Amino acid sequence: MIIKRLFFALFLSLLCFQSVAEETRIEDNNTELNFYTGMFDFSDDKKRSTLIGVQHQNENLNRDIFLGNISPITGAMITSDNATYFYTGVQANYKIGSLNFTPSFTPGYYNSGNGKDLGHELEFKSEVQLSLELPKESQLGFSYNHLSNASLGKKNPGANSYMFNLLKKF
Repeated sequence: MIIKRLFFALFLSLLCFQSVAEETRIEDNNTELNFYTGMFDFSDDKKRSTLIGVQHQNENLNRDIFLGNISPITGAMITSDNATYFYTGVQANYKIGSLNFTPSFTPGYYNSGNGKDLGHELEFKSEVQLSLELPKESQLGFSYNHLSNASLGKKNPGANSYMFNLLKKF
């Protein structure tokens, strides 16, 4: 039930952001939102659960460095077991024609809710995303991530997740 409500809230948010963006259209679209859904900890039969989330990137903060184009990101996700993860970090952006390869690293706050206990409140997310550019400043993608506390806690079971992504610039 909570997942349906969150999907509905994300859908309404996307519509609101779209209408605000159209009303205050700037020549450069500098904000990118990544709406995603998928399976949290798909490799653990007992604790797997669906997830939804949103991630923000401000393209005005992109920087070209020796590793390529990097930018800060901030986001949040929630699972059907009410586990939450709030994070901020950095991602790299690599274009290969109309494909985008985006690895990222984001430390964040994890609360297990009724879901999997990952052993610590501070968790680190390593992620890779592959997306295809679509018309109207959009992308459709697939991503895989791993959450781990880097052995900061007494246990470190980690969690592997996959997501389907819809990215939209505003």
